[in-house]
Amino acid sequence: MNFLDKVYSKSDSIVSRKIADEFILVPIRQNVGDLESIYTLNETAAYIWELIDGKTKVEKIKEKLIEEFEVTPEEAEKDIVEHLMQLEEINAITEG
Repeated sequence: MNFLDKVYSKSDSIVSRKIADEFILVPIRQNVGDLESIYTLNETAAYIWELIDGKTKVEKIKEKLIEEFEVTPEEAEKDIVEHLMQLEEINAITEG
């Protein structure tokens, strides 16, 4: 499957809060927040995070990123790949 055809969902084990233009992600383990693993998303990552809904393909997220930040398609794809890989590493998102 082409990467741009993938769809991601937010994990139920992550709680997020928006503060200004950033999102704070806190993993929840056994109903207790792991305060040693709090993640802050920059403006670009926060925008991508908001678009992850379990329905939208990565291609559509890329298109919206290009519109919002006026970047080239190559820059947008590089940012998306980087941010999605990081979110996968911390189990904040799942594919499918």
